[in-house]
Amino acid sequence: MALDKAPLGKHSEYPDKYSPDLLFPVPRDDNRRRIALADGRWPWFGEDLWQAWEISWLQPNGVPAVVWGVIRVPAASASLIESKSLKLYLNSLNQTVFSTTDQVRELISRDLSSLVGAAVTVDLYSVDEAVAAVGRPEGYQLIDGEPVTSVDYQYRPELLQATGPRVTEQLCSHLLKSNCPVTGQPDWGSLLIEYTGPQIARPQLLQYVVGFRQQQDFHEHCVETVFTDIMARCQPEQLTVCARYTRRGGLDINPWRSTQPGSAPLVRLVRQ
Repeated sequence: MALDKAPLGKHSEYPDKYSPDLLFPVPRDDNRRRIALADGRWPWFGEDLWQAWEISWLQPNGVPAVVWGVIRVPAASASLIESKSLKLYLNSLNQTVFSTTDQVRELISRDLSSLVGAAVTVDLYSVDEAVAAVGRPEGYQLIDGEPVTSVDYQYRPELLQATGPRVTEQLCSHLLKSNCPVTGQPDWGSLLIEYTGPQIARPQLLQYVVGFRQQQDFHEHCVETVFTDIMARCQPEQLTVCARYTRRGGLDINPWRSTQPGSAPLVRLVRQ
């Protein structure tokens, strides 16, 4: 489906009644062909974890309900969700009456599952509920102060090296930046890498991360690119890559890819 038909980057009306037709899918296949996954297989388990901070509807007595939500989209789904379309869709609930929170949760899950072609799970929480701590996950070592001799703001996977001893490490960089392929607006994020295998050279890893600074791609595509590059060039025994992106328009998108089955941890960084 052509991105020029997506609502992203265009003036949009915000409907005040439930409108599932606002949702817009983006097929994953085009990007996966670019990273040599044209046979339809991919070397990861994964999901896209969305945190939605602006969900509201009307209760039967007319009083608004306000919650925040966690949406998990399987990486095996045929499509990802275009972010502005999700924002418009969620806002279409604002003046719609629902009897219970479960009714809303089941409705969102059903609509998103139909859109992407896989079972999407949705959890809704009251604004007073804090289910994830704010801050860098415990155990992750920050690489942003590593000494580098030069910086090239171009995507350069050949920078990645792993020649050290076998280790298990958790690494973090807050310097991930890419640009929306539709609007050109910057997307800011923190990159979390956990692996077992030959030790990855941290200065070169930092240079590689900074190289995404002018890259135009969706959040999900950036994470899959990082994952496949590290697997190909560093050959770890186990690898997990997650990006925690800064909130925009009441939504943050956090793709998670791993060689091990599981699900994205529910953490929240300060920029979210």
